[in-house]
Amino acid sequence: MTRDEFLSFAFRNPINQTIVDELFTLALPDAWLVSGCLVQTVWNVETGRDVDYGISDYDVFYFDPDTSWEAEDAVIRSLAKRFESLGVTVEVRNQARVHLWYTQKHGLPYPPLHSSTEGIDRFLTRNTRVGIRRTGDGYDVYAPDGFDDAANRQFLGGELRDEGGALEGAVAGSDGAGDGAVK
Repeated sequence: MTRDEFLSFAFRNPINQTIVDELFTLALPDAWLVSGCLVQTVWNVETGRDVDYGISDYDVFYFDPDTSWEAEDAVIRSLAKRFESLGVTVEVRNQARVHLWYTQKHGLPYPPLHSSTEGIDRFLTRNTRVGIRRTGDGYDVYAPDGFDDAANRQFLGGELRDEGGALEGAVAGSDGAGDGAVK
């Protein structure tokens, strides 16, 4: 699968397109739509399912050096209001803050990040290490592992970094039917 094919498939889900366009309009720093909502949409297109099948939320990463909870909360609330009419859950996280709460929540060290793409690099499976953002002249697609795992509907493709059993929890949360839904 090429970059352009991935984009074409991902944007068949109008929610993905709307979120990416709105992030561009807002000029949120280093903002990306990431992970499962993109890959799941590609799988849905490939298998003829509804484009939103199996998508529980839409993840947005951004990177703002203001690491205060108040600043992140203001962004979360602002985007929740802007996306309210979509009728979906949009999870927003400032990647500059993750190291401040990750260890307490998961019991594992998490070094400070320097960009949103470093956050994408930390995903547990290769197929979900992907992000899309709109630019002035098109779209950036960040996919450090390429698109083969997504195109081939492989959930556990390649190197895994199961940090503290997080992958085990993600797999346990799947429906086990082998239907390709990222839970």
